[in-house]
Amino acid sequence: MAAVLGRYARAYADVVVHHKLNADKTVEELAQVAALLRGNRELRNVLENPAVAKEQKLGLLDAIMQRMDGSKVMRNFLAVLIDQRRIGSVGEIVEQFKQELDRRLGIADARVSSARELTGDQKKTLEKQLADVTGKTVRATYMEDKSLLGGVVVRVGSTIYDGSVLGHLERLRRQMATA
Repeated sequence: MAAVLGRYARAYADVVVHHKLNADKTVEELAQVAALLRGNRELRNVLENPAVAKEQKLGLLDAIMQRMDGSKVMRNFLAVLIDQRRIGSVGEIVEQFKQELDRRLGIADARVSSARELTGDQKKTLEKQLADVTGKTVRATYMEDKSLLGGVVVRVGSTIYDGSVLGHLERLRRQMATA
């Protein structure tokens, strides 16, 4: 199922990139629709019900898009999902779509844990260093972790960069144990 939903996400990413649409706004709009469907069982039941006429579903979709001030491209994508009976999977498609856009636009998400809150300059310097290492634009989220003692631990995808005091102590311990 994930492979099928991935095709929809890639196809929509093709359209967004081709038409040079605002990627962040498009992701936000699609996430809004997913949240609406997740939070409204009656709406989801109508849109997923094969007994409801396609014209009625599209009329409902048009009303939702008008109320959200959604784009024509978004409306057409959602119409395809309704037509192919995939509208119930829009939440999963959002995640794959976001990942696909990030990949195409050269954006990497980084999770940064530090012993204390970093200053704006420290964040900017760290993000620049990560961009140099990864070759991508870095979108970082920051959190405090008092157990680190000092320094930072950064996770970009499946790669972990450990510059924490705790990490240094652990590496020293291992070196001493093998010496």
